[in-house]
Amino acid sequence: MSDPASHIFNHHAMATQFQIRIADEEKTYAAQTAQAAFALTDELESHLSRFRANSDIAGLAQLAPGETLRVSEPVFACLEIAKKMELATHGAFSVTAAARQTQSAPPQWSLLPGQFSIRCDAGKLEFDLGAIGKGFALDRMAEILREWDCPAFLLVAGGSSILAGDAAAGTAGWLCGLGEAGSAQQFRLKNCSLSGSGLAVKGPHIIDPRTGRPEVRRNRTWALAKSAAESDALSTAAMILTESELVEALNANEGWLVFLNAENQWRQLGQGPLPPRA
Repeated sequence: MSDPASHIFNHHAMATQFQIRIADEEKTYAAQTAQAAFALTDELESHLSRFRANSDIAGLAQLAPGETLRVSEPVFACLEIAKKMELATHGAFSVTAAARQTQSAPPQWSLLPGQFSIRCDAGKLEFDLGAIGKGFALDRMAEILREWDCPAFLLVAGGSSILAGDAAAGTAGWLCGLGEAGSAQQFRLKNCSLSGSGLAVKGPHIIDPRTGRPEVRRNRTWALAKSAAESDALSTAAMILTESELVEALNANEGWLVFLNAENQWRQLGQGPLPPRA
């Protein structure tokens, strides 16, 4: 991945490396903007991490069926997106996927919007936001950058979650590829997100929430959507869904695209417009 002249800032959070690239801005101001975005990322981790004993996510795991817990706005917002993505992907994406390895049935939960609360309906709410939390953080970081009038940016989390803002002056967008640097599939992204899921780094770690087993149909997928939270969840679901299920989900959601690779041949599924190729 390469880009026009920009200021680059790095930060470790959520067990991964976050990077901010800001173009068309004075360096000192860009650094102050990045610092504010990274501070937000640290705050989000304190709410979203299941490994923090005092986090909302850890608190939800203690609920018995019928009990509710009022959570912070970021946690409620992230779980709203998670619920939407679970419904849109026929359950192939779920923040309770890991819980299915120890529970005989999927945990059931409800959102209570008027109360900013989550209700445990059945099972134990062992939420794992690993497949959506970093994307959600990128979306919130983007809001900070725009508030600071730095709209030309590229945000990256761990190399597999990318969120592009406005294009830098004189360009068609930020250069991003599917996979490693030098990929033959490269696009100019602006105001959209590209996320990848695969088995190369962690092996067969993706659990099908519907069965509780590591059942995947593909070795690698990339997903394009307007928000990073959606593209993260979609790339995970695309590892599991049959092609007909995947096409149905994509056709029902404008702007979603999935890229599949088989025998070194890339295919595009979905109805959204394809970003300009590099």
